[in-house]
Amino acid sequence: MAKNFGRLLLMLLLLPLFTQAKQFKTPEKALAEIYPNAQIEVKNIILSKEQQEEVQKLSGMKLDTRLVSWYLVNRGREVIAYAYVDTHVVRTKPEVVLYTITPQGKLDVVEVLAFQEPLEYMPDEEWLKVFKGKELAPGTLRHRRDIPNITGATITARAITDNARKVLAIWQVLFGGKR
Repeated sequence: MAKNFGRLLLMLLLLPLFTQAKQFKTPEKALAEIYPNAQIEVKNIILSKEQQEEVQKLSGMKLDTRLVSWYLVNRGREVIAYAYVDTHVVRTKPEVVLYTITPQGKLDVVEVLAFQEPLEYMPDEEWLKVFKGKELAPGTLRHRRDIPNITGATITARAITDNARKVLAIWQVLFGGKR
């Protein structure tokens, strides 16, 4: 009995090594690589109901929580970027995406930090680069119009695009007037 339990325990411990899901880097590590020699500050904010509604109106996306955590990337006293880590479900498994935004409200870097679906559905770095410079404006950031599809990974492409709009809307509501 103890021998079988030991085998089961070993199998459970080794199982993550054999799955297709992949964990990447922490937000802090990713931000340190993107913005070397910058200081990272985490800011937890509770949106008012009015702010939550404004985000939903601007993005066309439902915002399930009013608690949002932002990373402020500073050099000295100047904010050089804002970053948000969005966790959402693609098909049936979570995906974690880091979105960085310039002080002017434009997307800078979009990076996948964790992907639990089969890796063939994961977007490559070249596709993620199409988000650079995109901003929230009426009728923009639309999958298959402004952002190309990924053949064989349509749901992933749509999720990253839709959530980019949501993240930009949250940024605009919280920080957009402080330029």
